[in-house]
Amino acid sequence: MQVKRNILLNPGPATTSLTVKHSLVVPDICPREAEFGEILTWITRVLPEIAHGENDYSSVLFGASGTGGLEAAISSAVPENGKLLIIENGAYGTRMVQIANTYRIPNTSYQLPYGDYPDLAEIEKIIKQDPSITHLAVVHHETTTGMLNPVQEICQIALNNSIEVIVDAMSSYAGIPINLKKWGAGYLVASSNKCIQGMPGLTFVIFKKNLLNTLQENRRSFYFDIFNQYQGFNNTGQMPFTPPVQVVYSLKQALNEYLKETEAGRWTRYQQNWHILYRGLTRLGFSFLLPIEQQSKILLAVLDPEDPSYCFQDMHDYLYNRGFTIYPGKGAKQKTFRLAIIGDLYPSDLNSFLETLETYIAVRELKL
Repeated sequence: MQVKRNILLNPGPATTSLTVKHSLVVPDICPREAEFGEILTWITRVLPEIAHGENDYSSVLFGASGTGGLEAAISSAVPENGKLLIIENGAYGTRMVQIANTYRIPNTSYQLPYGDYPDLAEIEKIIKQDPSITHLAVVHHETTTGMLNPVQEICQIALNNSIEVIVDAMSSYAGIPINLKKWGAGYLVASSNKCIQGMPGLTFVIFKKNLLNTLQENRRSFYFDIFNQYQGFNNTGQMPFTPPVQVVYSLKQALNEYLKETEAGRWTRYQQNWHILYRGLTRLGFSFLLPIEQQSKILLAVLDPEDPSYCFQDMHDYLYNRGFTIYPGKGAKQKTFRLAIIGDLYPSDLNSFLETLETYIAVRELKL
């Protein structure tokens, strides 16, 4: 069974392999069967290993988008007498502020224009001036801008001040190498549909095993309760609530493909794709929001051309009709559109995209 292959350059869901697509077509099964529980058990074991959290970390799955995982981590981690510091230099930092406010969790944010790099000294200053801060939340790869925040250094500052860290690794996990043992973060959140290269529908929280007692005490949500999810699964081998069964099978396949490619292999391929895109766009005359040293090498925020005839929607539609999906900007300090290289993409895909984009520029007579 062949399926049309689109080249998705949006920051997730990503282009998937044909084998991941085919893995959705499985015999119907009740998710309470032991056979299905064995698949879930394997997945929850492998997820922490990918982030080098073996032995010290566990994971739980939720049927939800990645935002559900963030809601689970924030609502489960911060105690009633705690306070959350949020690094907010992109839309996804802002989303964590919104989650904390929804649960009426005391919080403060280190707020920067979307696209500015965090100042480590300023973060330490905020912490020193407010001893009520117990937790810190930060986005690893901020897809608003393509910025890779200095998470390891931020974790070190937090841990030096006995503060637990929640990391949104939604668009970096299984793409950019992550070492939880070096970071020492308490929680890491990601989803099934970005660099893992699976289908959307599952999110997961990887957390330190020694935080289970704390999680039991901090329970705020009925559905997004990490402790209940963990205990329920470990007692029964089943997720407490009905999971997206077919998505679980596709995640299993995607994880197997990751393990075959290896951490180094995937990161090398992603970097290769990014450099092809970066050099190609530079050759065409585009400029970028961030300096190269702050780039994640997973996504580029490209400055909108100044030509008054430029129209993002027109460019999007032209490319979409030829099998390429691009993505608009999201509130960065300058107007941008965004291109990601995550997913089952290869150099030939990026070269084909650049050729099509170059044709569009010529047809529209854009001045870059």
